[in-house]
Amino acid sequence: MTYRPAPTSSDPFAAFDPPLAGPPRLPPTDVSYVVDDTAVGRMLLAVRDDGRVVATAYAPDDAAEAHWLTRIAATVSPRVLRHPAPTDTVRRALADYLSGRATTVAVQPDLALASPFQREVLTGLAATVGYGERITYAVLAARIGHDRAARAVGTALGGNPLCVTLPCHRVLPASGGVGGYAGGPAAKEHLLALEARHAHP
Repeated sequence: MTYRPAPTSSDPFAAFDPPLAGPPRLPPTDVSYVVDDTAVGRMLLAVRDDGRVVATAYAPDDAAEAHWLTRIAATVSPRVLRHPAPTDTVRRALADYLSGRATTVAVQPDLALASPFQREVLTGLAATVGYGERITYAVLAARIGHDRAARAVGTALGGNPLCVTLPCHRVLPASGGVGGYAGGPAAKEHLLALEARHAHP
């Protein structure tokens, strides 16, 4: 069954697309998704037909699920199918990470759902913050060259479409505590504790 959102008149990333050259673009790819109950909560997992993962997003209720499906349909492809089989790889990779058998969610992430600034933040996060490491929003902001953008970095991480896969749970407030997290504080604490148990010196 194809998910059909309300019609939209514009692509939010259109301004960032390069000009068309040569033949017209191919039709948009299909996206398969499943909603799974994981060790850290209910998550929507969405995969392009080429295997790239566009979402490992918290979807605690039907409204959150509809939010992500609408964004996927508007940004990636209008052909969004609830079809578990193509998501098997990301489901296994997520289960391996959450059980402590792996230190990454071993999939190819696709940042199609992220804004340009989110892409910068999440790319910097993935490149500079390792398994078991904890840093502050201000430190991550400095690492990506935006020294005074700690608050903006926090906002970008709060809307991460690839939670756990791109580990925004490793970023904490300088004032203490775990701070905000799309999956809630208990999920963030669970992930931090998991990595503390399995990290190697």
